[in-house]
Amino acid sequence: MEHRTLDNWSFYAGAWPLDPTRPTLVFIHGAGLSGRFWGNQMDGLASLVNTLSLDLPGHGQAPGPFLESIGDMAGSVSGFLKRLTPPRPIPVGLSMGGAIVQRLLLDQPGRFEAAILANTGAKLGVMPTILDVLKTDFAKYLDLSVPFLVSKKTPPERFRATMEDVAAQDPDATYADLVACNQFDVRKELGAVDTPVLVMTASDDLMTPPKYGDFLKAAIPGARMAQVAGAGHLSPVEKPDEFNRAVADFLDERGL
Repeated sequence: MEHRTLDNWSFYAGAWPLDPTRPTLVFIHGAGLSGRFWGNQMDGLASLVNTLSLDLPGHGQAPGPFLESIGDMAGSVSGFLKRLTPPRPIPVGLSMGGAIVQRLLLDQPGRFEAAILANTGAKLGVMPTILDVLKTDFAKYLDLSVPFLVSKKTPPERFRATMEDVAAQDPDATYADLVACNQFDVRKELGAVDTPVLVMTASDDLMTPPKYGDFLKAAIPGARMAQVAGAGHLSPVEKPDEFNRAVADFLDERGL
């Protein structure tokens, strides 16, 4: 994948220029991450569709200021899509990124042909102790987060680069991300989603357990479900082949 910039946006492309005849998966990262998180999907799916991965403001190589609500983050993603105009965008979000995708679907009915929600929920509460530790001791927060982010079955080398990326982010941006997640709740709105949605869960996810995905599937009309076995919250890096296969199968089902 290659890094590119457009105005104040920083993003990655699996291949450039984009193929105007193909749909475009637009990957949106989770709290305290960057667009680099999706490297396995950017390259692994680039032979099937266009792939883009965005650095949210104040993350990765994107200039700040970072944003403090899911609504504002969704507005930034929407602005990026309007400026770049990728062909037939399909938003894909993990955790906080999934919250952003839900907000996009609710605010822009009929805008997208499909969407993918990975390891996320309609409500994303954050324990106060996590926020306290993050605010006072970023190194301790990093150490404490690993058991909640990955399965015990995942070899450390599989997620080492991702944790290095987490450590490189601005702690204040990560804190703002988690506060935004804590305020997010669309449980009563999801019946209005009119977009075909794939809900993805991971069997060993402690941050957003599979029951969160069960709720999304039940609440979103016509939603489909897929689960990555033996993976935790970071399933796209823990089990990239299985994750990519589920995405590709969903796109094939939709004729995309």
